[in-house]
Amino acid sequence: MSEPYQQRPLPILPTERIGELKPALAEVIEYRKSGLSLNWIIGCPLDCGYCIRHTFDNFEMKVPRRLMSDEAAVTALVEHPYFRPHTTPLQLLNRATDPMLPAVKPHLFTVLRHLDDRGLTNHVLVITRWRVSPQDCAVLNSFKNLRLTVLVTHSGIDHEAIEPVDSQIAAESLRTLYEHAERYRTILYWRPVVPGLNDSDAHLERARELSRHAHATVFTGLFFRQEIAAYYQAHGLPVPYEDTARRKILPEVAEGRVLDAFRSLEDVSAPWGALFRKTSCGVAYAHGEADYNGHYGVRELCDICPEKQLALCHAAWDKPDLADVTESARALGTTGPVEITDRAIIVEGLDEPPRYYLQHGYGYQCHDREKPHHYRRHGRAPIGWPAENGTPAP
Repeated sequence: MSEPYQQRPLPILPTERIGELKPALAEVIEYRKSGLSLNWIIGCPLDCGYCIRHTFDNFEMKVPRRLMSDEAAVTALVEHPYFRPHTTPLQLLNRATDPMLPAVKPHLFTVLRHLDDRGLTNHVLVITRWRVSPQDCAVLNSFKNLRLTVLVTHSGIDHEAIEPVDSQIAAESLRTLYEHAERYRTILYWRPVVPGLNDSDAHLERARELSRHAHATVFTGLFFRQEIAAYYQAHGLPVPYEDTARRKILPEVAEGRVLDAFRSLEDVSAPWGALFRKTSCGVAYAHGEADYNGHYGVRELCDICPEKQLALCHAAWDKPDLADVTESARALGTTGPVEITDRAIIVEGLDEPPRYYLQHGYGYQCHDREKPHHYRRHGRAPIGWPAENGTPAP
């Protein structure tokens, strides 16, 4: 099936303009926890106040532009040293634009077509908050090999200066995607949940209603980096937290409100329905597979999972061989001893990309000894968690 979109391709930025970009933005491939991320288009007009683009110094770039051709982007991805055919989860255009913008989605579909035509069965995640039509769904259903998931970001935030895009757009896209889903899956990406901003009873009920139009729901908190905090302060926006953090912020009380809102006694095997704390857990569930990030080792993460998903993850759970992991980690540059606990591989001296490479290769969590994941905090920032190790305060 050919893509039914005929329009002038987005221009490619000249080399000298690319050279003026922040190096991290000019680098089209980044390894993130949910997958090897390909971002060959930058620029977005949606103006979400908490957008990660603040950290790349290009929030004012409103018109999307390509950094390279679609074909070159595919080649760069599949030839990347961390790419494994059929194994490495992939993300497309999740960092510097919205993939479903009218000028962007023809390029998204072209890259998906190239990947699918190679016979690749990798998970591919596409995240959007923009309009998705039945015509778009027909294209998404046409890919025969990729395990494709469309995650629809919906916050329900009513503050127009923080969330200028009407959340109803995302809600309608979610319903459209779910109604037409055949080969792909769709997830309600309920984020960011911010106490006092979008966790009222009405917001929680809206999210519950929307969850009925998705194969799974994932909820998460706010990335509140210094650049984002500076934007809030400069524009007189209500600052949600006194401190910034490297990890996402989701206080314990906010998580409790979400879980209480979703819990039901109707299904004892899945009291929270298809609600998940981690993206890969929701994606895996939607496709009927075990979590590719190996979260099963962090068992308190699983306390809201449906029993059938726990069974899948348990069956796939396999603690890797220490000698084998040590050899792989040493080849990537780890320093110090390598340890394998019942929760994770523990290494030293590795940045996130090689840790994620190990994590996805073994299907087992891989943590930095200097940045521990505390009990029940689920890899989040300590803000809003009274006890240091995440356990309830006495």
